[in-house]
Amino acid sequence: MLPKSLQIFLKYLTILKIRLGLIQLLKDEYRSVKITEVGDGESLIKEIMLNDFDLVIADLDMPGRSGLEALEQIKLIKPRLPVLILSIFTKELYAVRVLRAGAAGYMNKNAAPFELIKAVKLILSGRKYIPSEIAEKLLVHVKVKKTLHESLTNREPEIFKLLASGKTLTQISNSLSLAITTVSTHRGRIMKKFNLSTNSELTRYAIAHRIITDIEL
Repeated sequence: MLPKSLQIFLKYLTILKIRLGLIQLLKDEYRSVKITEVGDGESLIKEIMLNDFDLVIADLDMPGRSGLEALEQIKLIKPRLPVLILSIFTKELYAVRVLRAGAAGYMNKNAAPFELIKAVKLILSGRKYIPSEIAEKLLVHVKVKKTLHESLTNREPEIFKLLASGKTLTQISNSLSLAITTVSTHRGRIMKKFNLSTNSELTRYAIAHRIITDIEL
């Protein structure tokens, strides 16, 4: 727990968050916290440009600009502003990329509530929140060459996972609020990087690397 002497400072704590459902948890821990909510990446960037925040808690998967793209933009606008990224995606696929992009922490949305508070406290104290399993992965990445899926950038990891899961271009377009032509362009780049030609091949790759569970091909 934080020292009692820091409670005055925390009265002025402002957290910009996108993920619904965490407000009460944060308010229970920080009684005077001020929370601003937005629903997409563009609004997130706009709020950060216009206001000062102590912490950003952002969803990796949001309409328009992805959490990773927003993170990269935030680091250009306010490089010292800490960002905690939440995700439902496989940790091995995103964690290293997010942390290398400058995030102060990365955690799964399904983590226990006390883990969120632990992460917030660590980040506000100037440290990074890195779950033990991700820390081990980071150590491995220092020694091991990147796999193909770790070379994907921006929207590509999300689109890759959705394609491998059997989603159509139209479904992905609707899910991510992107033009179908944009999704198609990303698909083409992914296929080129992987030197593959069909979605079924993407699926087999994703299953082999434990990015998705087995599905019917």
